[in-house]
Amino acid sequence: MATELNLVERADKVLDEIRPHLAADGGNVEVVEVTKDNELVIRWLGNCVDCNMSAMTMKAGIEVAIKGQLPEITAVRAVK
Repeated sequence: MATELNLVERADKVLDEIRPHLAADGGNVEVVEVTKDNELVIRWLGNCVDCNMSAMTMKAGIEVAIKGQLPEITAVRAVK
């Protein structure tokens, strides 16, 4: 559990680097959990919820940043 919490906190810090770009368009992202398989689950907030660019932001922004700084994360997935 402590390791999971640590990964959640660390993932949230990585997302802090991306949040200003999302906020510029009225959006945000939050960490929901890190699964037992080290999958990061996020939730889009604000304008990101219905944005047609969210998939690109996920692949080119969030996944690259997360996996680059937290190689133990196996995947990143968004939920509603």
